[in-house]
Amino acid sequence: MTALCHELPAWQTLQTHHESQIRQLDLRQAFAQEPQRLETLSMQAPHVFADLSKNLWTADTERLLQQLAHESQLAAKRDAMLAGAAINSTEQRSVMHWLLRTPLDAGQLAASPVLQAWQPDMKTALQEVHDTLNQMLALADAVRNDRQITDIVNIGIGGSHLGPEVVVNALEDWIDTGKNFHFVSNVDGHELGHVLHRIKPERTLFLVASKSFTTAETMLNARSARQWFLDHGGSEDPSEACSIDRHFVALTTNKAAAAQFGIQRTLGFWDWVGGRFSLWSAIGLPIAIAIGPMQFRAMLDGAHAMDAHFFTAPLVQNLPVRLGLLDVWYRDFCQFSSRCIAPYSHGLRRLAAYLQQLEMESNGKSVTREGLPLSVPTAPIIWGEPGTNGQHAFFQMLHQGQDIIPVEFIALRDGGKYLGEHHQSLVVNAIAQAQALMVGRDGEGAEKFCPGNRPSSFLLLQRLDPASLGALIALYEHRIFVSGAIWNINSFDQWGVELGKKLAKQLHQRQDSQDWEGVDASTQGLMQRLAHSNF
Repeated sequence: MTALCHELPAWQTLQTHHESQIRQLDLRQAFAQEPQRLETLSMQAPHVFADLSKNLWTADTERLLQQLAHESQLAAKRDAMLAGAAINSTEQRSVMHWLLRTPLDAGQLAASPVLQAWQPDMKTALQEVHDTLNQMLALADAVRNDRQITDIVNIGIGGSHLGPEVVVNALEDWIDTGKNFHFVSNVDGHELGHVLHRIKPERTLFLVASKSFTTAETMLNARSARQWFLDHGGSEDPSEACSIDRHFVALTTNKAAAAQFGIQRTLGFWDWVGGRFSLWSAIGLPIAIAIGPMQFRAMLDGAHAMDAHFFTAPLVQNLPVRLGLLDVWYRDFCQFSSRCIAPYSHGLRRLAAYLQQLEMESNGKSVTREGLPLSVPTAPIIWGEPGTNGQHAFFQMLHQGQDIIPVEFIALRDGGKYLGEHHQSLVVNAIAQAQALMVGRDGEGAEKFCPGNRPSSFLLLQRLDPASLGALIALYEHRIFVSGAIWNINSFDQWGVELGKKLAKQLHQRQDSQDWEGVDASTQGLMQRLAHSNF
């Protein structure tokens, strides 16, 4: 059985290293003493430059973390994913969202023994991926050219919502269809109601995104949208111009359930595509409608470039590996329980919400793949807001609060159509905030004192285009895999989410039967208060 991460020799050495060398590390002194610090602790990866020099670590720290990666068999775990092994052990599934952006000619990847050992079924899966991709992009093109359709309403939740939403928002400068995009996820009827109030049935295309076509929140919203559609002139008759068949598309593997709902147009995907990794699949249809087939392929190409980097670059020169190891270092050795995401880009305003699900749902676990309890913490709390708004909200705490919270700045060198004074000011603010966290302020009174020596990373993209965004998201996907591999947890299931769904279903049943035997007093009292009109 695999040793627990904290039992590995490198783990013990890292603890000693932290106590003896890092606990008292002063970044200001480190830069004065290490002329090559920026060069040593920064690197260029596909579409992303990362400055990691303002973090509380040294070249020795990285060397020891690399030893931890070796003892954790990180490379072997990565290659098992690439080979299609069922690394999602609790569901006995492969994890191959990366295949969704792999070129049809696998030889286009850098030479890899794992790729050379691909089995015929893997090549068959790649062909199926591209067949489905071509179908999706053809449908996207048809919708883009349909002048009658002015509004696209995506109904999903989790990855089926956050993935498409974050990309469509980020690439809004690339949308040239003249169509409006709406994203509905919350089961709170106000969200759907506000969207329905602004659209017309005959001019709207609804996309129902649910892998199983049984997701409770998504299907409740879908049924309500369907009823609204029928109540406002729509028809169940597929021969009618304003029919469910014409105005609804299902993104699902359950074609039978979609057909029973009245939807004949479906696009499917595979059980090896997890929800929070699914924007590259048919779930990305709203993205393809928004930016068009050519730019959607550019996004896949950018992600694939990062995939090739992750799968083939030596671990010491591998950006997802370096970031994933930094995350473990901060969470378990420095005891930092959260990380702030600060994208200095209006287009990335939903990135923090997307990364919350991507990281905390993936690595918010307390047992290993073998079911053994972990005695070390895993996923940090992910939170944040775009700059410069965050500077006038929570940055006060980052500078002068008692908690040390690593900050991840993301900025663009090229602001696109909005150049000049605005973009220059934006990026300079980001750089200045990273500098301020490190250098602090002294000599102006206790109230104005900022201790400094507060860590940050800086990710710089040339511009926010489809390829760069694809690479950035793939970077985060692989980074999360790395930290999960060190902790030896399954980053690809989410049984905690399933528990809440199961209990909600049971409470609905108990509400109907009024059988409250065995239910705790608090839950029972709240359910009964909900049922009484006299609040």
